Amino acid sequence: MKRLKILWVILKRTRADRILSSFVLFLLAAAAVIQLVEPDINRYGEALWYCYAVISTAGFGDVVAVTFLGKVCSVLLTIYSLFVVAIVTGVVVNFYSQMVEMQSRETLTMFMDKLERLPELSKEELETLSQNIKKLR
Repeated sequence: MKRLKILWVILKRTRADRILSSFVLFLLAAAAVIQLVEPDINRYGEALWYCYAVISTAGFGDVVAVTFLGKVCSVLLTIYSLFVVAIVTGVVVNFYSQMVEMQSRETLTMFMDKLERLPELSKEELETLSQNIKKLR
């Protein structure tokens, strides 16, 4: 649950949550259109199931789009889902890599600060510094 909260914070900070929200709205609208135009899909739940099959590229084959508008919605939904997955993945990876870089800079800054104050450090701080240097080797 904590990781989902972190993911949501990342998406909100980078405003990728808007992309995700618009995708969900598009998905719901595409399901409504598909329900209206496809003769084999009579319920909204079936239309959502069809959209899931399209998004996951599983293509279960239990329902197939036969009308032109149904096929266009299917293609747009597939393309849109690929873009959303790529964008969200890129945002999350970029955010985490920036966080790791910031943490390493902080660590290096603290290390350099301690080295500059070497004569003033206590015995415990010197031991900690020595252990950190050994870890770097």
